[in-house]
Amino acid sequence: MQFEVWAPQAGRVTLQCEDATYALEPDPEREGWWRGEAEARDGSRYGFALDDGPVLPDPRSRRQPDGPDGLSAVVDQGRYAWRADWAGRPLPGAVLYELHVGTYTPEGTLDAAAGRLEHLVELGITHVELMPLCPFPGTHGWGYEGVSLWAVHEPYGGPEGLKRFVDRAHELGLGVVLDVVHNHLGPSGNYLPAFGPYFTDTHHTPWGSAVNLDAPGSDEVRDYLRESALAWLRDYRLDGLRLDAVHSLADTRACHFLEELSTAVDALSADLGRPLFLIAESDLNDPRLITPREEGGYGLQAQWNDDFHHCLHTALTGEDQGYYADFARAPLAAIARTLTRGYFHDGTYSSFRGRHHGRPLDSTRVAAHRLLGYSQTHDQVGNRAQGDRLSATLSPGLLACAATLTLTAPFTPMLFMGEEWAAGTPWQFFTDHTDPELAEAVRRGRRREFAAHGWAEEDVPDPQDPATRDRSCLDWSEPERDPHARVLAWYRSLIALRHEQADLTDPDLGDTKVAYDERERWLAFRRGDVRVAVNLAKAPAAIPLGPRHARVLAAWEPVQPPGADGVLHVPAESAVVLLQG
Repeated sequence: MQFEVWAPQAGRVTLQCEDATYALEPDPEREGWWRGEAEARDGSRYGFALDDGPVLPDPRSRRQPDGPDGLSAVVDQGRYAWRADWAGRPLPGAVLYELHVGTYTPEGTLDAAAGRLEHLVELGITHVELMPLCPFPGTHGWGYEGVSLWAVHEPYGGPEGLKRFVDRAHELGLGVVLDVVHNHLGPSGNYLPAFGPYFTDTHHTPWGSAVNLDAPGSDEVRDYLRESALAWLRDYRLDGLRLDAVHSLADTRACHFLEELSTAVDALSADLGRPLFLIAESDLNDPRLITPREEGGYGLQAQWNDDFHHCLHTALTGEDQGYYADFARAPLAAIARTLTRGYFHDGTYSSFRGRHHGRPLDSTRVAAHRLLGYSQTHDQVGNRAQGDRLSATLSPGLLACAATLTLTAPFTPMLFMGEEWAAGTPWQFFTDHTDPELAEAVRRGRRREFAAHGWAEEDVPDPQDPATRDRSCLDWSEPERDPHARVLAWYRSLIALRHEQADLTDPDLGDTKVAYDERERWLAFRRGDVRVAVNLAKAPAAIPLGPRHARVLAAWEPVQPPGADGVLHVPAESAVVLLQG
């Protein structure tokens, strides 16, 4: 079997495979690469030693059976017999569901999660978005401190577990999206700097030195990231990737890494004959991310839209701290702005940043489905001091309003697991660091961060306590009883309407028309012949919709269609979807 590794600074590289040691030779055709032959099979353990140093895992390891610090293992990708004949499922018209494997079920494995996929089919979900799966220290964690960007966390089930999950999802008609982290690697188990200039001090990020995308040696680093992304899509038959915090990808080259990646993914899609897509998380509000390459953009298919979340959250909760401040001044006006313009900050002044932020989005060039809309995500729940969901403080009626705005808005909707039944379990920040000093640093840092915002240290959950993860696991008995069952039924009805009513997936962002009353706390909007009205107030609202005949498609509380005066009377904390014409 052929083994190879990029180690441009090494004078000698040896391969340890099982009980044998082999000297690798420089590759005459690729500078800095070493290669050699060794007897190996699926599961064979191996690693590389640089200049007679310790044996380290392969930077391109497909499997880490003993965690990030252990030896790598050979993976025969052709060994798995795929069952599903999958033609793919594109992003337009999708409803996504963000899922964390380690807390979706108490077992916390891919196989256990696969056993709960029928629930998503019944809900009307089209794609499951898995949070990161790359190996990280210990058993439980969010996954954003992963290393070995080509491998699957072993406690989740390793490579075979992911293939079984994807196969089952495809059998049920569900696409699968994976969250990948290119902007940093975990502090523990990260051996890349020993092999080459994977990081650079030319730029700095919240996690330290930046991944090297534009300094000397960056050609190979970009290849490393690009090929790992393609491997997920090709070897595991994934349908798309979510790219974490792309605003932290520091790249000054003429062709940005994201443009290079989108070009490669589009080529793979053409080669495989099925749709593939990239979804960015970005804090930039820069429409170039989702503008086609031929029009001067990066060519990504979609991005998360935090502006929609922030204005919706402030309207529902009244919170105005931190980055919520700009949206909280007039939250319904903020919702109206995002529903019609995509971004709230599109060149406007951001008091949180102390500067102007964003750039206008041209709705005639950018389809509405390229923005993802949501009321909750792992970030917006888990980065709260106690990981409290909206369901911890809002009434079922206001939760129904949040669901209505999310699932009937022009954007591609995304749910966070458990949201659909108003889960009573929190989703807290948890880690399982095996390095005691790192574990203590994370614990102290978390408590110090929230103490600065007025939280008592004892009220901030200990991320290293196994009970923190256990509290965050979904309780699958909840959907069977009220009020959870009623909320779940509402989500199902709204998603069904989204699939049935073509106007709700109209890609024309500019066609959405909005009316609202900030003081009375109601908002209504029109998408084609569909009318949506939400009343966030504790008193009934009279909402003028116009004299055209309308029938009720869905209502959280019983409501009559508008009378001859065109006024819709909506009960307190309630939502209605109607069809006019």
